[in-house]
Amino acid sequence: MIITTLPDNQFHPLFQFGQVVATPGAIDVLDRTGTNVTTLLWRHQNGDFGNLCAADVRLNLEAIVVGLRILSCYEIGVSRERVWIITERDRSVSTVLLPGEY
Repeated sequence: MIITTLPDNQFHPLFQFGQVVATPGAIDVLDRTGTNVTTLLWRHQNGDFGNLCAADVRLNLEAIVVGLRILSCYEIGVSRERVWIITERDRSVSTVLLPGEY
């Protein structure tokens, strides 16, 4: 897990995520698992990109600096269903979706 902190240990958002939208499939999984999407969005915005390999985390950190898309993947619920959050390069919208809905 990578989280960027300020010197006084206050979390600092790494980027803006614009309007937040979610697909019907993602809403269903969030509801069934009792997962608060706000928690996932907070993690996404603060550099905890979930279940990504080190190379994908590096790509996300570069994307924050140069203005490319940012992807997080979280496994939620007992059956560890995957939910993605994708923030577009212009930071106008972040979409919560299932991998199969991409």
